[in-house]
Amino acid sequence: MRRSVPLFAGLAVLAIANALNAQPGPPPPDPDIQRILLDIVPGRIQRSIFVLASFHTRNTFSDPQPSGDGIGGASAWIQAEFKRVAAASNGRLRVDVDEFLQPPGAPGIPSAVKIVNIAATLPGTHPDSTGRIYVIAAHYDSRASDPLDVSSPAPGADDDASGVAAVLELARVMSAYEFPATIVFLTVAGEEQGNAGSAHWAQQAREHGMDIAAMFDESAIGNTHAADDTIDRSSVNLFAGGDENDAPARELARAVKDIASRYAFPIGIHVSYRPDSIRGGGDHVPFLERGYPAVRFSEATGNPHHRYQDDRTDFIDFAYVADVARMNAVVLAELAHAPASPRKVAIDSSESGVVLRWTTVVGTNLAGYRVVWRDSVAPFWEHSLDLPPNAASATLPHLSRDTTIFGLEAFDSAGHVSPATLAQ
Repeated sequence: MRRSVPLFAGLAVLAIANALNAQPGPPPPDPDIQRILLDIVPGRIQRSIFVLASFHTRNTFSDPQPSGDGIGGASAWIQAEFKRVAAASNGRLRVDVDEFLQPPGAPGIPSAVKIVNIAATLPGTHPDSTGRIYVIAAHYDSRASDPLDVSSPAPGADDDASGVAAVLELARVMSAYEFPATIVFLTVAGEEQGNAGSAHWAQQAREHGMDIAAMFDESAIGNTHAADDTIDRSSVNLFAGGDENDAPARELARAVKDIASRYAFPIGIHVSYRPDSIRGGGDHVPFLERGYPAVRFSEATGNPHHRYQDDRTDFIDFAYVADVARMNAVVLAELAHAPASPRKVAIDSSESGVVLRWTTVVGTNLAGYRVVWRDSVAPFWEHSLDLPPNAASATLPHLSRDTTIFGLEAFDSAGHVSPATLAQ
């Protein structure tokens, strides 16, 4: 738990000895977000997984016809589900199809193939925040042992009908609510062919200047049976890559852990600083490559024996999938309510001690700033100091800027907090 001191009325000068004596817990859970958690129904998640796994294969090169038993049929069903949710949302949810022809040449793509991504967008309601976008994604294609085998069964229940089912359920539930920032529920194809679908969508986002504040990939979140027959439903992996320990994806992962601490979850978050599982390459990677903060949720067991032809529904822990979906709902809702992360946070090297300065956040939901810090070898933030919304600097004497890492968060009156921005 972080140690923190209360809000000061003016420019903060920290008395370290007194500050470290105070250890208040996180703010109480948001009642609206608690209602969202209650709205998530495991039975609907189970139904979605069964439907997707019922297609003979969802290989990217399989039957493209909407009425067929391949990728085209799965795409048509997902589109119909999103449109059904949109119709029930009183116009809040917008469904778009991103269809393109992937040329041959890339690994796993011997010939041109049509790829269809489906996005359901819940626009933000606040003028200062609607351009800030949070994406939750999963891939609906599947594969047999040979990724170019389009005839063998490939039910793909865990990889990745489980992720798609979670994304669909969150779209159903969260579209009944309003959020200041925008949320995109995205399903993509071509993941098994080098993330072709997500790479195209992320590139289009970059070219159109979309402000994607965070991207969450849900890939293989349904299996709790390890290869040695043990069961682990107590944790979920969160992969957060980056060249530096305070890369944007790492700050996002720290924010996810802090947000989850406000709510009572039966599963914990195991943050990994790997960009993905060994030999993995999920749909968050193209977002990372284009400069967006992106992380991947995945089951803790990672059983290779339950993949491809063996990736059947009898291996799925539907309650576990629902728990992972709830965790993602909390994170999305908290971040979409929170102010934007501060920008241009700098350590003023001309001053003695530690003096932080930053550009103020624009937004009427801003209630204050939170300076956070930790020892340079500590993985998560250890201490914090709250400041009023008109603050643009903070002085922290008796701390070493050489052995301490500093960051700055922004929060609103309900306690929704942005990911930290590293002070440099």
